[in-house]
Amino acid sequence: MPVIGLGTWQMEADDRESAVVAIRRAIDRGMTHIDTAELYGRGAVEDIVGEAIAGIRGEVFLASKVHPDQATYAGTLRACEKSLRRLRTDRLDLYLLHWRGSQPLEETFRAFDALVQDGKIRAWGVSNFDIADLERALEIAGEGVIACNQVLYNLQERDAEHLLQVFCERHRIAFVGYSPLGSGQFPRPGSFKGDALAGIASGHGVTARAVALAYLVRRPGTFTIPKTANASHVDELALARDLVLDPEEIATLESIFPLAPPKSEIPYV
Repeated sequence: MPVIGLGTWQMEADDRESAVVAIRRAIDRGMTHIDTAELYGRGAVEDIVGEAIAGIRGEVFLASKVHPDQATYAGTLRACEKSLRRLRTDRLDLYLLHWRGSQPLEETFRAFDALVQDGKIRAWGVSNFDIADLERALEIAGEGVIACNQVLYNLQERDAEHLLQVFCERHRIAFVGYSPLGSGQFPRPGSFKGDALAGIASGHGVTARAVALAYLVRRPGTFTIPKTANASHVDELALARDLVLDPEEIATLESIFPLAPPKSEIPYV
């Protein structure tokens, strides 16, 4: 799976044709991990993704998520079938519980295992789980089963670096950062942080956003899924895949974007 994929949160608000073109461009540029969810646009985004990957499904690592309110045993099975229909495919490469809700994890995970056995999904994981949630999940599923934990992670939201990222590495759970460019809060040119990013970027012949992504995926086992519905932006982001920052550049970024005290809550998207 490529370390830089493509997220689709809020893509229902974008021009549909442009979104389809951007997804296809991402696949062409090697950003073949396409992430979506039944929650996004109440299924509308899965439909967009389904259109984009029609005819090229075999080139895509496709991930979607079940809403926790639906995540009973039977509800998870039904939700997966609906997602498969919208995505126009017979299988998901990865299926996630969007966040921990009130339904018993044992039932959700039992449904995931049944979907694996039926060939409907290849692997399953979780999203927005903190360490306590992961510990409970590991008690139920055991080691080596939970494929990933998808959480908020960007230069200005580095909270996961305190403990969660290391915990995932220790238990061989891939760490997938969403909203890696800050959901519209990326530092602007002319600001101190924006200019610092631009200075590093100029030395590599890339953009500031590519530098930000390269920082996030610097550790083995860490992936990220920036969202864009603009094909030219896809070209910009794809350059981060092969960008390696030197220790001095990493230290500069960490001084400009300091690690804040730990937070107690995770926003769900």
